[in-house]
Amino acid sequence: MSLPAKAATALVAAIHIYIMILEMFLWTTKRGRKAFGLTADFAEKTKTLAANQGLYNGFLAAGLGWGLIHPLEEVAVQIRVFFLGCVVVAGIFGAVTASRRILVVQALPGVVALVLGFV
Repeated sequence: MSLPAKAATALVAAIHIYIMILEMFLWTTKRGRKAFGLTADFAEKTKTLAANQGLYNGFLAAGLGWGLIHPLEEVAVQIRVFFLGCVVVAGIFGAVTASRRILVVQALPGVVALVLGFV
């Protein structure tokens, strides 16, 4: 996988680490509520669900990181493609069920990283 593809994959991992932090630790704060357009009451009532979502975003970031550091490139590329595919599917599902903005924030960077991996 090319350097641009690896850089794009690292960016996708970083995005998911940021989302994980927002969902797991900052959900009820002013910053977390602003990021997701939440009221304080709704954020408080849904903080456990958000933490669960955040954990899954952390798993995506961990898988992408694993794909970036795996010593065998033929294995590493398979790991990256799998986790980028998961990111794209999750982004599309989120765009359909929650907010179209997720398509741009999550799915599009994943698609770019996948495309860069195959050019």
